Amino acid sequence: MPNRVTVRLNGPLVAQGELRLEDANGNLLEQNDELYLCRCGNTKSSPYCDGSHKSSEVELTDQFSDEKSEPLDDHGPLVITVRPNAMLIAKGPMLIEGSDSRSQTTRNKAALCRCGHSTNKPFCDASHKRCGFTDTPRS
Repeated sequence: MPNRVTVRLNGPLVAQGELRLEDANGNLLEQNDELYLCRCGNTKSSPYCDGSHKSSEVELTDQFSDEKSEPLDDHGPLVITVRPNAMLIAKGPMLIEGSDSRSQTTRNKAALCRCGHSTNKPFCDASHKRCGFTDTPRS
């Protein structure tokens, strides 16, 4: 299965493929073929989605444009690094798409928003610094 990140309308990022989720020190948090990752900034089980987006007032569009689309590297894992109080860094070949597939891009590296406040969703624009985003990593 190729690595894919689906941006759900008013919902999480759904990553599928050969996935490794790591903390900022490179410690493995989870290795799986599917992950549901929070992008509203309100989850109590960071970085995972716990359904908090359902009661969040943050608008989470699934439509986007990307001027950094690039040809994909050879097949390989998608390593997603959770940066403390900041974005997710995804490295590896991936298709990023909106839930209705109208928005699509291919990337080998992407910074993905998880605070819910980026003006360039699903990509990070450093809004986490301005909105005071903090996370509570799952133990």
